[in-house]
Amino acid sequence: MQTTDDLLAGDVRGKRVLVRSDLNVPLDADRNITDDGRVRASAPTIKALADAGAKVIVVAHLGRPKGAPEEKYSLQPVVGRLSELVGREVKFAADTTGPSAQEVVASLSDGDVALLENLRFNAGETSKDETERGAFADELAGLADAFVSDGFGVVHRKQASVYDVATRLPHYAGALVGTEVDVLKRLTQDPQRPFAVVLGGAKVSDKLGVIANLLNVADRLLIGGGMVFTFLKAQGHEVGKSLLEADQIDTVKGYLEEAQAKGVEIVLPTDIVVAEAFSADSPHEVVAADAIPADQMGLDIGPESAQLFADKLSDTKTVFWNGPMGAFEMAPFAAGTKAVAQALVDVTKDGALTVVGGGDSAAAVRQLGFADSDFGHISTGGGASLEYLEGKTLPGIDILSK
Repeated sequence: MQTTDDLLAGDVRGKRVLVRSDLNVPLDADRNITDDGRVRASAPTIKALADAGAKVIVVAHLGRPKGAPEEKYSLQPVVGRLSELVGREVKFAADTTGPSAQEVVASLSDGDVALLENLRFNAGETSKDETERGAFADELAGLADAFVSDGFGVVHRKQASVYDVATRLPHYAGALVGTEVDVLKRLTQDPQRPFAVVLGGAKVSDKLGVIANLLNVADRLLIGGGMVFTFLKAQGHEVGKSLLEADQIDTVKGYLEEAQAKGVEIVLPTDIVVAEAFSADSPHEVVAADAIPADQMGLDIGPESAQLFADKLSDTKTVFWNGPMGAFEMAPFAAGTKAVAQALVDVTKDGALTVVGGGDSAAAVRQLGFADSDFGHISTGGGASLEYLEGKTLPGIDILSK
């Protein structure tokens, strides 16, 4: 797999380089960025190419438009922050490959940077039809002389700007993608032990593949978040109005049995913070994990569990964490997630490799006041990280080796 270092080893001055970044940032009601982590992660590759004199054409998506322009999904709000981070004005094209994009790209001087409008405003970007997807990839490739894949959050998708463009241009892995893959290899290929995996988030079904695969690799699995209630139900406990995937109970029972047979420790909460409703204003209390009232729902792991999880992480050498422990967006239900984050910070200081697996986990640690530098690595791609840890082939990585 060639990287941007290989590209930069040659003369890129005047070359048009198409960079697939991940700028899918959260916006508030006024369209202001609330977490610029992905923009910060994307900037170094863009800046390095521009500093070397390339004409850099950045493409990305935001949200889930349905193949047509929608103002609320425009990438326009990203332009200002990206300009600050790359140290030059970023020109913006009001379409992806249409007249505006053609005009903006043609106007670029050596070292200039342009951002094209949301890729997913074109149905060809995500189309399952290879002809339609390929036609859009042809249009993108026609704008450039080389392609750099630096959007790790999308490399598990077989999309025009991720996969098909790489078959049409000389292609390279960006610094961000390279770092992400290196970190994930450290998690899956002879990790330092003890190796603990912390899984949370809403649905156990989202994590089935990764649990199955990690039972062969990890020493401990710590389970929190909404998915824990399917585990508690599988043990025969009442879970009240908590999130529950009843169709996964038998699968979870199988995992519990397999973990015991393989000597993998599965750590479940011993107490739960419950409330009558999913609301910060709803009265809440702490109950034993095996005594959740029928009219209550679990919204965080309890203080005893937070300490238990911290203790189980205290001697680890490798930790992967994906998914918050509770409804961290609401202050009464944020303590469990904060305790896990602090436990990771503590073992990072002791030399452990700690990886926060993108998505809600990355948003949570930043919202709760932690710095990116407090952890070994914060991934920009939750879904891509999970699929890699499942052992799946990621199309956007695979194609870079061809």
